[in-house]
Amino acid sequence: MKVLFIGGTGLISSACSNLAVKRGLDLFILNRGKTTKHPAPQGAKLLSGDVRQDESGVTGLLAGHHFDAVVDWIAFTPDDIARDIRLFKGKTDQFVFISSASAYQKPPQQYLITEETPLENPFWQYSRDKIACEKMLMQAYQKDGFPVTIVRPSLTYGPSQIPLDLGSWAHPYTLIDRMKRGKKIIIPGDGTSLWVFTWNEDFAKGFLGLLGNSRTIGEAFHITSDQVLTWNQAYQEVGRALGVVLEIVHIPSDLIAAYDDHALGSLIGDKANSLVFDNSKIKRFVPDFKCEVPWAEGIRRSLAWFEAERSRQTIDEQAIRLWDRLIAAYQRAFPNP
Repeated sequence: MKVLFIGGTGLISSACSNLAVKRGLDLFILNRGKTTKHPAPQGAKLLSGDVRQDESGVTGLLAGHHFDAVVDWIAFTPDDIARDIRLFKGKTDQFVFISSASAYQKPPQQYLITEETPLENPFWQYSRDKIACEKMLMQAYQKDGFPVTIVRPSLTYGPSQIPLDLGSWAHPYTLIDRMKRGKKIIIPGDGTSLWVFTWNEDFAKGFLGLLGNSRTIGEAFHITSDQVLTWNQAYQEVGRALGVVLEIVHIPSDLIAAYDDHALGSLIGDKANSLVFDNSKIKRFVPDFKCEVPWAEGIRRSLAWFEAERSRQTIDEQAIRLWDRLIAAYQRAFPNP
């Protein structure tokens, strides 16, 4: 099977690239060829081009190619999708759009999410853009037969990420360093809302099973772990892995969002809600899909990755200042006895 990944070296896509090569797919990776912490696997065919800045150049790179499946890992806006339709109409049997589970209705009317749950997120522009992309692609499918499959990851992580709801995504070790120093750690709300964490290699097994499957055309899927944890449990497991007792402060999500604009989307519009995903659909289409890495194991793998090299342990000083301001504001409202 001949497959093109646009991107292919990100946190989620790198695991899918590695598994694709391992399974013998004829994998092409189109990106700018810049240095990344997730290099393309040996055996993949690399195409150097910038799909965002040089559409005509990419058109030339792809001349003469027809793909069984094309996956765009870096499409975020309707403009990106309009470009992809121009590039790949008639050149692929399947186009896979990577959407987001954050597109599901917020606040949710039901905690159990299926692919039929409405798409609506008034809190996060990122999610609204993904929804608009999905609508454009489904219209192209219904009107012109453009062969789209939609995939909605939730919080998917790998060795290079520690996906806690109030950490630094660009500098994940910041929160770990704070834990090790015995500093106060913020958990939004009361920490009892439910969440799901998915190891990237587990996601890849479900995802690769969708490629080349004609029954998936015109369908949407989320791919997540079945292990459900509260945020309190997730944080405490990190503390156990580090061998420390966490100094936890529970702060209302609304107060956090008042100090951090990004939290309006990523917290109020996503992680502050209890969400559990019904994975029945992906299991029907990919019967051998099963998540095998629980949070307790995955977080230890991530910690080991960061501890292996000092250069990975970067610190986000701006995030530290924000957390200290939040804790000070909360303690002014609720002073310690």
